[in-house]
Amino acid sequence: MSYTLLQQSPTLLTALVFLIGLIIGSFLNVVIYRLPLMLQANWKQQCHEYLQMPLVADDKPINLMLPASHCPTCKTPVKPWHNIPLLSYVLLRGKCAYCHSSIPLRYPLVELLTAGSSALLAWHFGYTTALPFALLLTWGLISLSFIDIDTQLLPDEITQPLLWLGLLLSMFQVFANSSDSITGAVAGYLSLWSVYQGFKLATGKEGMGQGDFKLLAMLGAWLGWQYLPLIILLSSLSGAIIGVSLIVLGGRDAQQPMPFGQYLALAGWVSMIWGEQLNEVYLKFSGFG
Repeated sequence: MSYTLLQQSPTLLTALVFLIGLIIGSFLNVVIYRLPLMLQANWKQQCHEYLQMPLVADDKPINLMLPASHCPTCKTPVKPWHNIPLLSYVLLRGKCAYCHSSIPLRYPLVELLTAGSSALLAWHFGYTTALPFALLLTWGLISLSFIDIDTQLLPDEITQPLLWLGLLLSMFQVFANSSDSITGAVAGYLSLWSVYQGFKLATGKEGMGQGDFKLLAMLGAWLGWQYLPLIILLSSLSGAIIGVSLIVLGGRDAQQPMPFGQYLALAGWVSMIWGEQLNEVYLKFSGFG
């Protein structure tokens, strides 16, 4: 496909990125499910080594490639034509082709979310240097969000490489310059770290996980320190609204910890696209503009 054609046709670029996003979304489902299991297996091994306990060999090692995709109910390997993103779910009517057990709706939803958000980025950034990096950040944020929802973990295996990449990109001013990026990474980490320490000192409890510090530092490295107040404001508002709604309407226990990473990820993604406009609106109505 001609690069010139993609430059001249935003619609074609958006459609192509949408299809790529569907494929990536299918892979993200694997990451979301398997990465926590891989981490737990690694932690278990480290604990055995530290305690000088005999290591128990795992008969079924798991990574992002093995074992092959299979139905969790009947254990039958999934055929390639049963694993086409979104389309296979529709054709199979949301059920396993062999045992007819239900396939969780979240799998096609993650694929559709990844494809839709990727297409929006393609339409927003166009055929530019920023687009592939914006896509990479988005796919990382989607993975982190769903892992946090499932396990209340924000793996360093995702946040740290993305943080370093954000700092590296600042050398070329893809999203922010180096000064703003470095300041954003430091300020992002210390802002939530300070809240955590203050809450712990006042109550004796941990108010949030340390992965949240690293996630905000990562977003600060990508976007610059100027977007941190907006990210904190948007994440706090969305977290409060959704949290209260779940308690009032969904019967959620108010004492049950609520993962905050998903709200930081959403706020960071929104800030990447519309942050400049939202900052201008905020400054205008706050009297600083």
